Amino acid sequence: VCPCSKAISEHGAHNQRGLVTVHVRFTRLVWIEELIEMIERSGSCDLYPILKREDEKYVTECAYANPVFVEDLVRNVALQLDRDSRITWYKVEAENFESIHNHNAYACVERGLYKKPRV
Repeated sequence: VCPCSKAISEHGAHNQRGLVTVHVRFTRLVWIEELIEMIERSGSCDLYPILKREDEKYVTECAYANPVFVEDLVRNVALQLDRDSRITWYKVEAENFESIHNHNAYACVERGLYKKPRV
């Protein structure tokens, strides 16, 4: 849910679908499922592949109560990666596909020491 849209509207806010890309370098194994959980925890609400009608109501209300800009999403993922001692470098990118604007929103953060792998 767009925080700006929510702030100026009495009757809802527009939603945005997005794509998050995370690249990591690590000292010990990090499961892809762990990264997915970090990303999914960082958005407005949990994601579900299928919803019943009453569940859809819950999800939309949950998202509306927790609006997140694309910059917030990237920052939220980065904070979780910062706390993981296995990760030495990361790059987090997110692009939200705007539903009511003719442009998309993009944010990126990169931290740590990137060492090019030996070939």
